[in-house]
Amino acid sequence: MQFSFGLYSILFGLILGSFLNVCIYRLPRGQSVAVPRSYCPDCGRFIRWYDNIPLLSFLWLKGKCRFCNKKIPLRYPLVEAITGIFSCLVYLKFGGGLAYLFYFLLLAAPLIAITFIDLEHRIIPDSLSLPGILTGTLASFFLSGLPGTKALINSLTGILAGGGALFLVSWFYEKLRHQEGIGGGDVKLAAMLGAFFGWKGVFAVLLFSSVLGSLTGLLFMIVFKKGLKFAIPFGPFLAAGSLLYLFYGGEILGWYLGLTLKLYN
Repeated sequence: MQFSFGLYSILFGLILGSFLNVCIYRLPRGQSVAVPRSYCPDCGRFIRWYDNIPLLSFLWLKGKCRFCNKKIPLRYPLVEAITGIFSCLVYLKFGGGLAYLFYFLLLAAPLIAITFIDLEHRIIPDSLSLPGILTGTLASFFLSGLPGTKALINSLTGILAGGGALFLVSWFYEKLRHQEGIGGGDVKLAAMLGAFFGWKGVFAVLLFSSVLGSLTGLLFMIVFKKGLKFAIPFGPFLAAGSLLYLFYGGEILGWYLGLTLKLYN
């Protein structure tokens, strides 16, 4: 039974991934994600329904538009596959119901869209992060296991801690370097993650994100010979850090605390 529902979750994720591709393309351009229906960005022709089946159509068309023969970016099947995988992972860890609704539909899926938008355009649309603050607060209220008032306080302090911490970092960086380091979109995204995870959780997310960002920066410096001024968007690392915390936060923090105690004993 669990295998069947796991398969359904993958199929649902693939379908949602197709919609996320629409969001990733249209939101940075200020276009509606509802109308018109899917079209080729090169020739403008509307895509037929059987050319819009997640993963399969890309393979069937050999990665090219049926009408103009221009290559379809690899990002399209990649987003669909990633969304399908995370849909299954969230289902396997949390089951269905409200947990799946909040952690996949309202957290993981928007984070996938945010990651690809930030990588390409260096922006995080408010239409994804600001509603996430509300849904994160609702998630804390329904899923944290805390009484209603404490859950609300936990979420609100998380919003202030996440957004406030990155705002202060951005402010100090700008004062010291006289250039923008962390953008307002990152601050709003951190506030959204604080709404989901509370103040304790969001500090762990910021730690994971910073470590991932630092390691990636070192990799670019060593392997690709990039200098210290090479800019890497922070949104994808916030997304990766939050998903890492969602699935393995307790285990990682437990391991870290255990290691720290051993070193100081």
